[in-house]
Amino acid sequence: EPAYLSGMLAGGLTKSNVIGVVGGLPVPEVNRIVNAFTAGAQSINPEVDVKTTFINSWFDPAAAKEAALAQIDAGADVLFAERFGVIEAAAENGLCSFGNMSDQKDLAPESVVSGPVWNMQPTVDYIVNQVSAGSYTAQDLKDFSMVAKGGADLAPINMGVTCGLTQELVDQVKAKEDEIKSGLFRVDITESPPPASSAGQ
Repeated sequence: EPAYLSGMLAGGLTKSNVIGVVGGLPVPEVNRIVNAFTAGAQSINPEVDVKTTFINSWFDPAAAKEAALAQIDAGADVLFAERFGVIEAAAENGLCSFGNMSDQKDLAPESVVSGPVWNMQPTVDYIVNQVSAGSYTAQDLKDFSMVAKGGADLAPINMGVTCGLTQELVDQVKAKEDEIKSGLFRVDITESPPPASSAGQ
C-alpha cells in the first residue's frame, strides 16, 4: 500500500515520464512492492514508463548505483530505491528518489521524497497479547502488515526536495491514503515479475 502511494508521488513528479526502479531479486515479496509502485505511478500518469532492473543480490550498493545510473541514461528522472545505492545515484544527479523499508530522508535530504516504511510492532504486540492471554492459535497475520493496522506506512513526505513537489500532489496522495485506511480503496497484490519496461502494459 505505501509502495502504491510512493508510486503516485513519483508519477506526479516525473517530467520525462520515465521512472527507474532498482530491485534486489524478482521474488514475490519484492515483485509486490514494485508492481504496486508501478500501479500507483500509472494511476497519476498513464503515460509513465517504469523501468525495472534487478541486480540479483540483496546487498550490492555498487551494482544498484550502476543500474540506477543506466536508468538515468535511459531517461529516468525519478528513482525508487528498493535496494541501497540508488539514492546516491539520484542525489548525485539532482534527481528525486524514494527509499524502502525505513525513512531514508537522512541519506539525501534534497532527494528523498518518501517511501514505504515497514513496522513489525503491531504484529509483535498482537502475538504477545494473544500468548499472554493463553489464546494464541496459528493464523494468517498478513493484515498486520497493512496500512490499516499500522504495519506499513508512507514515510513523512519531504517537502524540501528540489524536484518540484506540489501540495496538490501531496493532497491527492493523502486522500488516497485515507481511502486505503478506511477500506474504500484496495491495492491489488501482484506477485508476477514486473516487466523491464511498463510502457504499453
